[in-house]
Amino acid sequence: MDTDKLKILKEILGGYHREGEQILFFCPRCDHHKRKLSVNIDIDKFKCWICDYSGSSLRRLVRRYGTFNDRKGWGEFDEHLDLSEFDKLFEDDEEEEQIARLPDEFISLANKNLSLSSLPAKKYLQNRGITKKDIIRWKIGYCVSGKYEGRVVVPSFNDKGLVDYFVGRSYNGNWQKYMNPPVGKNIVFNGLYLDWTTNLSIVEGIFDAIVAGPNAVPILGSSLHENSKLFKEIVRHDTPIYIALDSDVEKKAMRLIKNLLAYGVELYKVDLGPYSDVGEMTKEEYNIRKADALPMTEENYLLYQIMNL
Repeated sequence: MDTDKLKILKEILGGYHREGEQILFFCPRCDHHKRKLSVNIDIDKFKCWICDYSGSSLRRLVRRYGTFNDRKGWGEFDEHLDLSEFDKLFEDDEEEEQIARLPDEFISLANKNLSLSSLPAKKYLQNRGITKKDIIRWKIGYCVSGKYEGRVVVPSFNDKGLVDYFVGRSYNGNWQKYMNPPVGKNIVFNGLYLDWTTNLSIVEGIFDAIVAGPNAVPILGSSLHENSKLFKEIVRHDTPIYIALDSDVEKKAMRLIKNLLAYGVELYKVDLGPYSDVGEMTKEEYNIRKADALPMTEENYLLYQIMNL
């Protein structure tokens, strides 16, 4: 089997040479002039010593850089879903583009000259640990009148730069904490700014994403189904994922992990305890926990389930 796998890798990556247990190829990511992509078939891992491109599954290399026949051949070595067929499913996956209109009363907090009316909104954000840099990065604004009066507003931009959703969070004690636009939630929040080639944090709400960012996306709830745009984009790009959903939706988080594992996605589970969500942490605390996240392989997933019965 190892010989067959090496043959497929050679078709994809070209010639190689051995150094001890390492099999060295040219890296397809940085295209360095020397063979610096180390592949270990026995433990199913790869790493480039130049650009640090790495992964815990050689299947990621095959899926991203191989042909249809390469992926089909590799599929004989494991029991994952056939991603070649999944790719074909996406070819006809055309959905109507969703557009949302920001409130007419929206005022950007990134403006230099703001009136005194901005102080309550800025104080609310400051108390949540949100900085001026965050405000600029997430294009946060506020409303002092209209339907969204007394709310900070965080817009989402699709990959064409158009607003497709926004989150309105009360900062004046309104009983209805969140008020969002009358459009669907099946979007990739701020898809314009996401980098699918590096790891992505999946969190529940927008303030969780601000802490976990910049490459973080809220699912705007506690569920992420296979037919959702975000799920499809993750599988399409084969993006490594860090799951950091709220502690009270553990069962739904494990269901998401199970579904993503079926498509061969590289997964890690971030431990939130004793916090109830990422938004309660500092950015530094989240990064520490992210670095210590548990890899979720099929084996680890089953072991984790057993330990938490």
